[in-house]
Amino acid sequence: MSYEIKQPKNVGAIADINVTPMVDVMLVMLIIFMVITPMLSKGVSVDLVKTANPIALPAADKEDAVVVAVTRDGRTYLGSKQVNAADLPGKVKDLISSKLDKTCYVKSDSRVRYEKIVEVVDNLRAAGVDNVGLLTDLDPKKARTMSPAAIAQ
Repeated sequence: MSYEIKQPKNVGAIADINVTPMVDVMLVMLIIFMVITPMLSKGVSVDLVKTANPIALPAADKEDAVVVAVTRDGRTYLGSKQVNAADLPGKVKDLISSKLDKTCYVKSDSRVRYEKIVEVVDNLRAAGVDNVGLLTDLDPKKARTMSPAAIAQ
């Protein structure tokens, strides 16, 4: 017994868009981006100090920027590698020796002891760093209470 499917003779190509393959590709891309995005963070993540008037330091996001992080428990990281604070001058000196701009950036946890930050800044000065940038975040509560003229400056 055989069955034959009969189609009308005037049926041509289907003009509808098949979105199923596009949805499949988009879901795969979404999953890839969700997996890769946490790996893109540069260095160690810390809970930065919140300030009302932070200054944007776009040079700190550059690939060759020298960023030193101090975590809550006082550990010091150069980029993403943990270093002793006493070893910092030699390692930073090697990194900035070929650069014209001898600026380093320090990002520290808001709960770290102040003496740890001072020790890091002192070691950076010993390495020959000209400028030290302290990275902070905007505190939205303090920013709302300020006048618009103060924010514009």
